Amino acid sequence: MTPRRFSLRTLATTAATVLLSGLAAAQSFPSKPVTLVVPNPPGGFVDASARLLSEPLSRVMGQTVVVDNKGGGSGNVAYGLVARANPDGYTLLTSYSAYHVGNPNLSPKLPWAQKDLAPVALITVATNVIAIHPSVPANTLGEFISYLKANPGKLSYASQGNGSLSHIGTEMFKMQTHTSMVHIPYRGSGPAVQDVLSGQVQVFITTPPSIMGHIQAGKLKGLAVAGKARHTGIPNVPTATEAGLKGFELEAWVGIFAPAGTPPDVIAKLSSSIKQAMEQPDTRTRANAAGIEIRYLPPAALDALVKRETEFWAKTIKSAGITAD
Repeated sequence: MTPRRFSLRTLATTAATVLLSGLAAAQSFPSKPVTLVVPNPPGGFVDASARLLSEPLSRVMGQTVVVDNKGGGSGNVAYGLVARANPDGYTLLTSYSAYHVGNPNLSPKLPWAQKDLAPVALITVATNVIAIHPSVPANTLGEFISYLKANPGKLSYASQGNGSLSHIGTEMFKMQTHTSMVHIPYRGSGPAVQDVLSGQVQVFITTPPSIMGHIQAGKLKGLAVAGKARHTGIPNVPTATEAGLKGFELEAWVGIFAPAGTPPDVIAKLSSSIKQAMEQPDTRTRANAAGIEIRYLPPAALDALVKRETEFWAKTIKSAGITAD
């Protein structure tokens, strides 16, 4: 009987040690700067969301929060980096919905898997806007669709990369309208916007932070918002339904993820700190100015969102015949 009592006592002691160790880690966390890895170059919705969070989160946690842009590989460079990082809560991924749920459906060989990343918090969402260069002879969505049908393959559209929401969303638009455009992928919104502004590429369906200011300035034409309601930053742009294209809706989201194996107490502390940071009045003011909607979800709800969207995009990607190349 002695060996069994010793075994049970040892197990209990070990469990208590692990529990106390986790509690100690959460209590002392963070004791150094935290890094938000962004899978895109500077500029655009994902980068703007990370920078929206970094300053107030620094104040809440009492440590510097650094934004580190690691664009490339349709997000896979950043995702692989965070998936392999030390699971201590100091290296976090600012995850873009299309990369997170799209990439696993586009390629079986990735340097990461969804199971490698632990959900921390959803932070922002944004609808998409259909924008065109002023050289395109169309002022409404109906006129644009008519022009595309009369000139199949004449115009090109930009995306943030293969498998991005702008890529998948524009292919959905083409399928729904029975039109044709040439796809030009970029490494993020920043370089894509520059070529659309110059007229080298004529069409971009993307989130408001990338193009709202250019639409307001008349440098691009905003034809429709792919959401249930008009956007407050560009109130004169109708929804796709109002413009005659029913059912065309695209919503992107950004969430924060940690490497799998990060202590639950650390994740809980990060999530509650993020919630507090995003509820700051100045954070909401900056979000409204940038055309971003703040929407917090805790870890379990974010995990459920990922599961739902992964299933939905699997069907969409297969129907549109989208590949990673």
